[in-house]
Amino acid sequence: MKHDQTDVTILGGGLAGLSLALQIRQRLPASHITVLEKRVHPVQEAAHKVGESTVEVAAHYFSKVLGLKEHILNDQLPKLGLRFFFPAGDNTKIENRLELGGKRYAPAPSYQLDRGRFENYLADRCLSVGIDFLDAAKIDKIRLGKSGQMHEVDFKWEGKPETIHSRWVVDASGRRAFLKRQLGLKKESPHIANAAWFRIGKHIKIDQWSDDPHWQLGHDGKLARWYSTNHLMGQGYWVWLIPLASGSTSLGIVAAEEFHGLSDFNSMEKAITWLEQHEPQCADAVKASRDCIQDFRAIKHYAVESKQVFSGQRWGITGEAGFFHDPFYSPGSDFIAFSNTFLTDLIQRDLAGKGFRLRAFSYDKIFKKFFYGTSTAYLNQYRVFGNPVVMPVKILWDYMMYWSITGNIFMHDQICHQTMYLRNMTKLSRLGKLNHFMQDFFSKWHDATACSNEPGGVGGCIDISQIPIVRESNSRLLEQMSNGDFAQNFANSVAQLETLCVEIVKHSGLNISPPVRSSGKASIRHHAFAHIFAACRPSHSTTEEGIPDSKRALSAG
Repeated sequence: MKHDQTDVTILGGGLAGLSLALQIRQRLPASHITVLEKRVHPVQEAAHKVGESTVEVAAHYFSKVLGLKEHILNDQLPKLGLRFFFPAGDNTKIENRLELGGKRYAPAPSYQLDRGRFENYLADRCLSVGIDFLDAAKIDKIRLGKSGQMHEVDFKWEGKPETIHSRWVVDASGRRAFLKRQLGLKKESPHIANAAWFRIGKHIKIDQWSDDPHWQLGHDGKLARWYSTNHLMGQGYWVWLIPLASGSTSLGIVAAEEFHGLSDFNSMEKAITWLEQHEPQCADAVKASRDCIQDFRAIKHYAVESKQVFSGQRWGITGEAGFFHDPFYSPGSDFIAFSNTFLTDLIQRDLAGKGFRLRAFSYDKIFKKFFYGTSTAYLNQYRVFGNPVVMPVKILWDYMMYWSITGNIFMHDQICHQTMYLRNMTKLSRLGKLNHFMQDFFSKWHDATACSNEPGGVGGCIDISQIPIVRESNSRLLEQMSNGDFAQNFANSVAQLETLCVEIVKHSGLNISPPVRSSGKASIRHHAFAHIFAACRPSHSTTEEGIPDSKRALSAG
């Protein structure tokens, strides 16, 4: 080995570990960094990992913070946002399913990442900047130093036992979770859901599932629907389709256990049978491509938590070795960005001789607040997933919360500014309570609403790229802001969300009092969400011209 003593040892050379190594190298060019990875590199493309779909925070982290934009633009795929199809009868005609998605790309970009291709590039990049990347390294034992002593990691490499002494140890080992297990940090998640996923060695193009010319309109070339992360929605489940630059398609079935047990789809044969029952068009596409199936994996109770992720004793945890809640909004890489940025700041402070221990305690609390705040969007919410009246409104609410809090904080480089949290503590608390109220409200609204999934369905498309409040909120993620601008923007976002809460509850017709009053600055309903409310109404009455009210409202957008 080049070094048997290093500043930072990273256990695991997947997405979390390699991106952390690059981020530390950027901030600390003279530091010694060692990455230990069990797999032999290069790995195959279309690698069997979840995390191919990125959203705004992760896209910003990989392209701007780590400087990987050229590779992403040249060797990965652009993403036409998240796209959702709600149930319609027996789901045999996709054009009859209410669709939520954009017909143009959002201002803040996102990407589909072929994980094998991306991690091979990250490994090469690490080697090119002097990071010790040791593949085929099997970790045997970790001995954490006490009272500032060096940590020791025993491992086998090239058939020989090795020991490395390190100032910092970071666990990025995924579900092997070395430090979580060794330190007894495992915490059970209340979110009980399962998943199965596989890759097909060709692009499954959802645009080809219908020859209806009206449905095809506006989705040509790079605006085709298959560039999106497509979600096929039903009660208690969703199915993903994600295109990869290597030419493969990633498909997954995700379901809350109370609705669909893992034993219903935990083999390729069972998964096809399950799809035949719930998503027959997807089943047909899979069966037509059976000779191209590349792999299959099922995982039970995928949500994981940890009691702690950052320590003043110079260790940390990042990626799925610590926390993972749900893949629905593609948040996994976002939380890699959060934890890696916190860890890089801690390590930089330590190696510069600055205080970091209190920061480690503070960052640990902040990270967990981000995680548990985000988790409310999924916990006990799968029951709502097949509801075409409630779920589109919930999705847009969740978008607005994401862009207003975690997206806003990270993309405006405020995540490590403790004064920002102190100044906005009251507003953050208000938003947290508001979001908890809204998630509970969506469940109650669901209970009061009959899902409109009779034969024929609602149909139509809610084109979110044409909704002003949505596009404007997404655009603000790209603005250059001073601290003063950020504070004003955050205050405006809070007022906007409180107004939106009032308008959504009013629209539902439920006898529920929202916990806030409208700010009075803007009526959200009349210039933004009116199209969503109209599209999601369960009735199918028509105008004198014979055009369904829902489609008329959408086309007027």
